[in-house]
Amino acid sequence: MKIENSGKLYIVSTPIGNLGDMTFRAVETLKNCDLIACEDTRRTGLLLKEFDIDTNLTSYHDHNKNYRSDQILQKILNGQNIAIVSDAGTPCISDPGFVIVRAAREQNIEVIGVPGATAAINALAVSGMPTDRFVFEGFLPHKKGRRSRLDAIKDEERTLILYESVHRIVKTVEELKLYFNDRKVAVLREMTKTYEEFISGTFDEVISHFNESDPKGEFVIVIEARRSEKKVKINKYKSSDH
Repeated sequence: MKIENSGKLYIVSTPIGNLGDMTFRAVETLKNCDLIACEDTRRTGLLLKEFDIDTNLTSYHDHNKNYRSDQILQKILNGQNIAIVSDAGTPCISDPGFVIVRAAREQNIEVIGVPGATAAINALAVSGMPTDRFVFEGFLPHKKGRRSRLDAIKDEERTLILYESVHRIVKTVEELKLYFNDRKVAVLREMTKTYEEFISGTFDEVISHFNESDPKGEFVIVIEARRSEKKVKINKYKSSDH
């Protein structure tokens, strides 16, 4: 049940690179909210300046998500409308936005999504991999649990989508080769930006590319699903005596 006189929490997507991907609805929503919670106030401040948005900002990131969530939700309960944005793309996807959304739902606060760019879906759409069934794994664990996570997904029969940073992309691709060597892979770099790049083929071909060109930017990795073994139907019959 909606709380009377409560404000609303808006989950607003922002461009993953090209500012032309900012939606009219996102601009209008951010202008009309009482406060915008974001990962980096400096970075989001530049975005707001580009679209003449003068709404106040507050930080909301992985290190302050617990106590800042309580503060933001209290403001909403007092009647303010507050928007959550990430540095790029759709909030709550591989960032702490889900914490405040979950808490808002528990308090019957209305949560409204303002959709837009998402790196994972954009990468999948242009990868050439099957899109009817896929699984998003986000960032693999850096240390603890990394091997068990790879073991868990190595036989995945859906297209796999992973995120990776510039600092770990080469190591990660080399490691993925050990688990998915017989599959096709596509690596997308800096999507929608000036130096957008699409690399695809075998894992060896992608590794060779990075050996010749130092990686830069943010990456999305799309891996072909495990090919299902075709089952041969055997017709059983009884031989008749002649």
